[in-house]
Amino acid sequence: MATKIIYFTVNGRPEQAEFPIDCPAQDVKDLFRAAAEAGPHDILKLYNTKGNIINISPQLAPNSPHSCYKLEVVAADCNSELLGSDLVVALGFDLSSMEKRLQSLEKRILTEVAETPAIVFEMKRQVESFREKLESVEHLSWLGLFKDMSEGTHKPSPFYHKRTLRKTREECEHVREKFLQMSSLEVSEEVRQYLKTPTFDNWQWEDAEIMVLLQVMYTDLDFISTFNIELDVMQQFLYEVYRRYNNIPFHNFKHCFCVTQMMYGLIWLTDLRSKMDSIDLLIMLTSAVCHDLDHTGYNNAYQINARTELALRYNDISPLENHHCAVAFEILEKTESNIFRNLSTEQFKRIREGIIKCILATDMTRHTEILNKFKALLPVFDFSNKDNRDVLMMIMIKVSDISNEARPMDVAEPWLDCLLQEFFNQSDMEKLEGLPVTPFMDRDKVTKPSSQTGFIRFVLFPLFIELANLFPCLEQHIIDPVRKALDYYTEMEKALEREKQNWAQSEKIVKPSTLKEPEAHLESDGMTKPVNL
Repeated sequence: MATKIIYFTVNGRPEQAEFPIDCPAQDVKDLFRAAAEAGPHDILKLYNTKGNIINISPQLAPNSPHSCYKLEVVAADCNSELLGSDLVVALGFDLSSMEKRLQSLEKRILTEVAETPAIVFEMKRQVESFREKLESVEHLSWLGLFKDMSEGTHKPSPFYHKRTLRKTREECEHVREKFLQMSSLEVSEEVRQYLKTPTFDNWQWEDAEIMVLLQVMYTDLDFISTFNIELDVMQQFLYEVYRRYNNIPFHNFKHCFCVTQMMYGLIWLTDLRSKMDSIDLLIMLTSAVCHDLDHTGYNNAYQINARTELALRYNDISPLENHHCAVAFEILEKTESNIFRNLSTEQFKRIREGIIKCILATDMTRHTEILNKFKALLPVFDFSNKDNRDVLMMIMIKVSDISNEARPMDVAEPWLDCLLQEFFNQSDMEKLEGLPVTPFMDRDKVTKPSSQTGFIRFVLFPLFIELANLFPCLEQHIIDPVRKALDYYTEMEKALEREKQNWAQSEKIVKPSTLKEPEAHLESDGMTKPVNL
């Protein structure tokens, strides 16, 4: 059986992992977890030589001892007890030496038999299953002994045939359990700093890990202590938010995280903590978390043209954004998930007003109106003026909401693919239902580069440049990357056009030139005669 050898370091210590190329992904992860001596719920990340996070999977590219990957435990449970000498004495043997002996035996079997026997895989599976049960004893809900009490059938998602539009109870419970298990982890300082930058790569983090990172944001901005937010309430709030984002390609929980993480990064990069009070910052971060709650993948134009329940309820006025706000405050109405429950009535009133204002500002039909307001204020902008701050908060959430192109291309481009998938689905539905087709969503007219070049030139640049006029430090963080993105898609558009022209030219060359068959014309006597060429 062919094997793969991966060289890496753990805390500067060189290690190597060898596994079959068809090894199950979980076995590979367990191998690296053992090498790092990490707990079952610790978060591990593997970095390549460029410092980028890469997936721990059987598809890892083989390397050499001179190009080692770096394995790090980026979040660990500092309260967990280590396997020390006391345990060695109690058990009568050293677990680490026992583990090394087992690994040695497994290697010998692999060498002599050329493959790992099925019985070894089965034994490992049984041990892993038993280990999970042992770890779950303290929390009965972890045993999964719950009854599905959900009512009715779930509406199928138009995007994923095997997934429902709304998250299932099982899906939510699984992520919730993982999140609670991870919630006491101490996230490394390196990740905490990385979280403050626009270059953060969301694709390498699972939903439960993302919830841990959102909790870190509220903690590091001192919201937990300043506003007396109980940890269990914070966790329940994040879980409810996760639950109310749907299984759609773009406007999902990962998008919620990206927008929030960009907002968080902008707060640190612009030093807003010294310019605005904590309540304004709390409004901005929470608005980002909630800004697309229960989005179903169809924009306001569709809602209005299709006369959906949301359009009727909100009289065609920002139906989606009004709905996102309503769902946010449904969550905050529940005592167990109300992170503002220890604030005064006046403070809550101010926060509610601010969140509504911010989320409604994400309706792109108001883009020009809000941008013009901000431009008019810039020459005399005053952080002590509430109206000025309100407009800035709206600009900040707008920038965060459409900031993907400010990220590295390998992070941004997959988001564009997700967005186009959602757009094309809407235009297909519009054609099917006989509704006006949104031009920039029509798969028959839009290409990947054409969807971006105009958007970057006429929407992103004007917005980002005005924010950078107030905060010049943002030039390198959000303007320069967007310029690179525009160059990238402009070149892609030219390449597609050249390919189209080459294809058309080759069609002419390849098509055989054949003589016309003699045409016939009808004579007055009703007989046909061939026409001479």
